[in-house]
Amino acid sequence: MAKIKVYIKNNQNEVKIPVGIRLLIRRCCNAVLVSENFNGNAEVSVSFVDNKEIKNLNKLYRDKDQPTDVLSFPLGENGEYDVNNETGAFLLGDIVISLETAVKQAAMFGHSLEREIGFLTVHSMLHLLGYDHEKSALDAAIMREREEAILEKLGLSRASSFIQENED
Repeated sequence: MAKIKVYIKNNQNEVKIPVGIRLLIRRCCNAVLVSENFNGNAEVSVSFVDNKEIKNLNKLYRDKDQPTDVLSFPLGENGEYDVNNETGAFLLGDIVISLETAVKQAAMFGHSLEREIGFLTVHSMLHLLGYDHEKSALDAAIMREREEAILEKLGLSRASSFIQENED
């Protein structure tokens, strides 16, 4: 079975990272590889940023002058990936998540921050593996179906989403 090494870095101070989020991200990355029958070990980096930083990245790389929830920077193309010469692992790419936007979207959609971050991670991992919902409506539907199937296996399906009340 393939293994994935997930490098997680917090580059923001706006949102405190909830306990268990790093493990959730690793589980999501692994679930995508298993679901997609990815052969070989892999590496991916996940960075948490604030809205200002993701807006800058969105403008620089996509010419969209607005914050977004997640950006994916694949290192592979057509199933071909660079390889880490030391480990032999495929380098899938980078995922950048705005925690500020994730918190807002979780509230807006009426589910937990964990569900939102899980969704953003799965969504972005599928991009790293070549899925592109912007090509066509069919591609968008296929990608969405894959996302929900993976999230359901992780216990993060839409039907089981909920807002966790703080008991402070």
